[in-house]
This record gives sequence, C-alpha cells and structure tokens, in this order.
Amino acid sequence: MIEKNVNPFIIKGYLSKEYFCNRETALNTLYRNVKNGSNTTLISPRKMGKSGLIHRFFEDLSTENLIQSLYIDIYSSRSLSDFIKLMAETILQKFPEKSSIGKKFMKSLKGLRPIISFDPFTGSPQIQVGLQSPQEIGYTLQGLFTFLEEQKTPIIIAIDEFQQIGVYPEKNVEAILRTYIQQLKNIQFIFCGSNKSMMTEMFTHAKRPFFASTRLLYLDKIEHSDYQPFIRYHFESKRRSIDDEALSAILEWTKSHTWYTQNLCNHIFSMKTKTVDINVVKKAMAEILKENESFFFQYRQLLTPDQWNYLIAVAKEGEVTQITAQQFISKYRIGTPANSRRILKSLIEKELILENVSNDKPSYQIYDAFFSKWLEVKY
Repeated sequence: MIEKNVNPFIIKGYLSKEYFCNRETALNTLYRNVKNGSNTTLISPRKMGKSGLIHRFFEDLSTENLIQSLYIDIYSSRSLSDFIKLMAETILQKFPEKSSIGKKFMKSLKGLRPIISFDPFTGSPQIQVGLQSPQEIGYTLQGLFTFLEEQKTPIIIAIDEFQQIGVYPEKNVEAILRTYIQQLKNIQFIFCGSNKSMMTEMFTHAKRPFFASTRLLYLDKIEHSDYQPFIRYHFESKRRSIDDEALSAILEWTKSHTWYTQNLCNHIFSMKTKTVDINVVKKAMAEILKENESFFFQYRQLLTPDQWNYLIAVAKEGEVTQITAQQFISKYRIGTPANSRRILKSLIEKELILENVSNDKPSYQIYDAFFSKWLEVKY
C-alpha cells in the first residue's frame, strides 16, 4: 500500500501506474509486439523513462497473470560473467528459493557452485560464481535460458542498458547471445539501451548478429499537452493549485525531459506551497541549481578549456542545428568547422551532449537539462 502523503512525482524507481504519465503509444507497441511474438529494441536517451515504461508494462502483464516478466539492468556489468551473475540474481529474486520454481532453479545452479548471500539493506539475493572458462560460461548461460524456456508460463525478459555487451572483453558476445536467444520459443525479449549509436548499429547493421531480429521502438519526450494535465492533477489531488504559467515554465525549463521534469515537480511539491505560481517555480529552479553547483564544477576539471567553452555555447543556444555554421563558430570562438566537429564528437561520447536526429537533420543540446540551465545562467 502506497502512503497517502507520498510525493506523487517519483524520481527513483517505480511505484504504480497512478504515478506514471501517458506513454500509451509505446505501451500499445509493446503489447502488439508481444502478442505477435516479436522481440523489441527500446532506445531512448538516459533518464527519459524507459525503465519506468518497462515496469509500467510489466504491471499490466502481472494483472493478466498469463506471462512472467524479468527485468535485468546490466549497466554495472563489465563481462559476460557479470551478465550471468545479474541474470541469475534476477531469476532468484523473481522465483524465491523456497518456492517450487525457486527450488528447481537452485537445483539447476548446483553445477555452478554458487555462493548465495543476501543484501543486508534490500534483502535481495546476491550470487557469486567462481571463475569459469569460456566453454563453462557458455554452458552456464545456456543453462539459465534453458531453465526459463522450460517453465509452463511464457516469459518476457527486459535487458536494460543492453549496449554494455559491446564493451565486454569476451569475443563474439553478440553472436553467443543471438545463438541461444533465437532458439527460444517460450521467451520474448525487450532490449533496452540509452546509447543510440551503439544500439542502432547493433540491431540495424547487416553484418551484426542481431540484425533485423527485433522491432525498433524509440522513446522520446512526453508532449506538453499530456504532461501538463498530469502535473496539474497530482498537485490538485493533494489540495494544491498550479497555474498555467507555472506549468509552461516547468516544461520549458526541463525541455520536457522526463526525469528532470519529475525532479523539478518533486522539489516544488516538497516546498508545501498551497498555490504554485511562477515565483514558486523560479525559487525551486534556483535551489536545484545551487544544490548541484559543486557537482557541475567537477565537470570542468575533467574537460579541456575548448570542451568547456563548447558546452557553454550549446547551453547558451539551447539547441544547435548548424555546428559548423560561421555564425555559431565565430560567436563562441570555436575555431574551425573541423574543430567544432571534433569537440562535438568527444562530448557526445562522454554523454554530455545529446544528439537528436529528425528527418536526417541532427540537433544538439546539453544532455543534463539542469547542467544546461546552470551553464546558461552562470556564464
């Protein structure tokens, strides 16, 4: 049961669909893909809400009780062994050790000689597997998939930050996973990723193992026309009011980027002001920038002066479409078009600048909406 006084603007984890805004089109696409036996590749910038969408989708599936769902976040993984560890822990968390399925899973794990412990804070199971040869790793991975394949109920596995497999030291990881996955009939997959270039390359390049094996779904910003009534509803449901000017300011300031919008609204709600107007919103904005200032300054220590100057330029512009235009280069003393392209490439790789592609016309903005506003104000 969710407490009545909970801040309705969730910035960590997932509570329920009551606190989830829209995404009906994306949800319908996932339903259609599952119904028709298709795997899905879900791509979105970081903090746009893809994991929330998956949990929202899984919540509806759980009410039907016809499909089991597993969510595996592999962002922290650095090898195929890490992948196996995270997958095994997720299965054990889904099917507790004392349940009938859990007992079967523990029996199948015996060959791995695992050490099982439990996180003292969350109670989540943690598995340690001894060193294995490449052949043993392949056998173990196949065993995990086989165990799930043999369950009576169909299973959907969402693997978040799937592009991580591209940096594993083992050779042919994509081919290994693809070989096992294509044999599964009782399991469907949602491959999620925030690195658009890596994910797109992985699933659309003809020479890659996962080529044309899934349906692509790109998650973008929520429209203002959907976000405004959602924000208003949650303020009014707690006997607060918020005017149109304040709503517009929130979404323009955060560029409707999900996490930053949720964070700003969460902060405003925590101020316990009964009437939210533009002055309250501006105060919340200033407090957020002040709170994050020391963190933002750390970026400067990690970047060259040219890179730092480039970030300021993009922040000042809000969004840049012509990165080699003479007006842009001269205004911010960037140097040459070649220098602009070189700096931009490095900042995209560092995930400090976000590239948006629409009709083959890319545009660029600071990835972190709060950082962008801080640069704009500070410089």
